[in-house]
Amino acid sequence: MKWERLVKLGLELAEVEEGVWFRTPALKVRGQSFVRLKEDGKDVVFLLDSVDEQEALIEAQPVIYHITDHYRGYPAVLARLGKLGAAECRLRLAQSWRRKAPRALVKSART
Repeated sequence: MKWERLVKLGLELAEVEEGVWFRTPALKVRGQSFVRLKEDGKDVVFLLDSVDEQEALIEAQPVIYHITDHYRGYPAVLARLGKLGAAECRLRLAQSWRRKAPRALVKSART
C-alpha cells in the first residue's frame, strides 16, 4: 500500500477530503481528521475504538500494526504501509471514519 492508494480508498467514504493533521497529509470527514501519514512516510495512524483493540491488533498482526510510546494508552495504532493490504486498509479506514463522522452521516451512509 502507498499513501496515494490509501487516499483513493478513503475518498470512497462519504464526505472525505484530503487535509493536513499535525503537519502531515491526512484524510478528514467534515473537518475532523481520522487517518494521517506519519512523518517517516512509512506508517499511518488509524484511530481505534479502544486501547484494548490496539493491543489486540498488535498481538494478532504485528507485521502490520505497532505503536510507539507516544501512542501507548491512546486509542490509535500505527500501520506499516508496505505491509497493509487493500481489504485491511478499507476496514481500518471505515472504522476510523465512523469514529469522527457525525452520527447522522454514519447512519445515512449505511442506508
